[in-house]
Amino acid sequence: MPNDSFRLSRRRFMEASAAGAAAAAGAGSAVRADRHSGALRARNYSDIQVLDPGYILSAPETDVNQCLMLGLVAQKPGDEWGWEPEAAAEIEQVDDTHINFTLRNDIGWTNGFGEITARDVKYSYERIADPEMASPYAEDWSALKEVEVNDDRGGTIVLNEPYAPLWTTTMPSGRGMIVCKEAVEALDGKRYEAEPPAVAGPYEISEWSPSQKLTLSAIDGYAGPNADPDFSTIEIYPITDEQAAEVGFLAGDLDITTVPITSWPELQANTPEGVVLAEHPSLKYVWMGVNQDNERFGDIRLRRAVQYAVNVGQILEAAYFGLAAPSNGIIPPGLVGHRDGTIVPIEGDPDFARRMIEEAGMAGGFSCRIDTLNKATYLAACQVIQSNLADVGIEAEINVHDPGVWWTMGDESSGDEWKSLQIMYSRFSSLPDPGWYTMWFTPQQVGVWNWERFNNEEYAQLHAEALVTMDPAARDGMYKRMQDLMEESGCYRFITHELTPTVYSDTVAPAFLPDGRMLWKKFKMA
Repeated sequence: MPNDSFRLSRRRFMEASAAGAAAAAGAGSAVRADRHSGALRARNYSDIQVLDPGYILSAPETDVNQCLMLGLVAQKPGDEWGWEPEAAAEIEQVDDTHINFTLRNDIGWTNGFGEITARDVKYSYERIADPEMASPYAEDWSALKEVEVNDDRGGTIVLNEPYAPLWTTTMPSGRGMIVCKEAVEALDGKRYEAEPPAVAGPYEISEWSPSQKLTLSAIDGYAGPNADPDFSTIEIYPITDEQAAEVGFLAGDLDITTVPITSWPELQANTPEGVVLAEHPSLKYVWMGVNQDNERFGDIRLRRAVQYAVNVGQILEAAYFGLAAPSNGIIPPGLVGHRDGTIVPIEGDPDFARRMIEEAGMAGGFSCRIDTLNKATYLAACQVIQSNLADVGIEAEINVHDPGVWWTMGDESSGDEWKSLQIMYSRFSSLPDPGWYTMWFTPQQVGVWNWERFNNEEYAQLHAEALVTMDPAARDGMYKRMQDLMEESGCYRFITHELTPTVYSDTVAPAFLPDGRMLWKKFKMA
């Protein structure tokens, strides 16, 4: 589990300053004049803080790492989730607990650290699993016994037990990236932040102006996977606000960005010349949470009153322009564990909500607070929730927060603010395995990411069992039951998985993952 310092910094993963937005939106004619010179310009929703694969804070850092580092395998672009060999010339799972691999012979570390070896693989995976290293991603390698080194390029990953997410979220993602043992061992604490001591991918960091721009440059003479990329540099602008990113793109200052869902109908109806639109289903999940440890909502009847008062359809119309579908839980369509329906009707049940309020002895109504991130879509959603609650006699005040405040509010190590949280409108990103959805709501995550403070031992046991269950049908039932338990607690009202609308210049040929995330190192010039 994360240590206290990690919990504090992880809450800042959404931070990006207005200066970053200004840099991208106002880069001007110099950017436009350079568009065809081999530079790819992309937006990321936050700046880098930590690039060490064992301690990264956010998805944008993994996106950067994809250009700098290699895994034995990597996520494969396209419309379906899959993986492909990367640093591995050969890799094979010979049984449930043994994976043999042989490394390519054309990959070297920068800064004079020699070729990548099986010892680097062993070091990279075992350090994340090592409890003394306190990696927040230790669960990804919780089944690891060891990595046996056969020779410089060959080895065997040995597991203590089968581990279902191994090929979906562990090896092809950030926790499967290989670091240089010699370089990292020489560092204080044997870990690093935003300056990798050695990289083995096709790009390296050539310039970084925090909160403004990160520049990656192709490495001369690189011969490994994705060698000789079309773009000699990748310029990444950290812009929190999607509207600002859209303005920058339409001004010619970016080559690709996601845009607000509120802009999508107009862009579809009047697509600017030279602009290509792409729409992908999202792995994100949005929900309304209720803090059961708050004095107001300790009574499950009041939590259920809030649940049943909310009309999800109205939220989707007002905040998402009817473009996003309602969700049936935290796990989206296409993944094991996706539910076919919800316990609480999509349209809610105001009469049931009023009955719960009366049974709880609050027939005269009561007041409460809704907190969310300062984003137009979320504010619109909260205004619908506010109206729905008013209809059943609950007066709700809406408080919006900037990222630096919002991502610390439910964290016990940041103070006592968690005690005042009542109703929250939240969104998380995820990876394509159901275990990455359920892990944040276990009892161990209370006071870390579990802000509803949902504490259910059956849920915790099912989560642990599902990780080592290889039968998809059995896992499916476990994850569906876990989401039932979440909803039955009164702590959760599932809203949507959103979608990922993206615009890009017709001068580039992007490489997308199925959820719309971008593999910049695989982009081509159109």
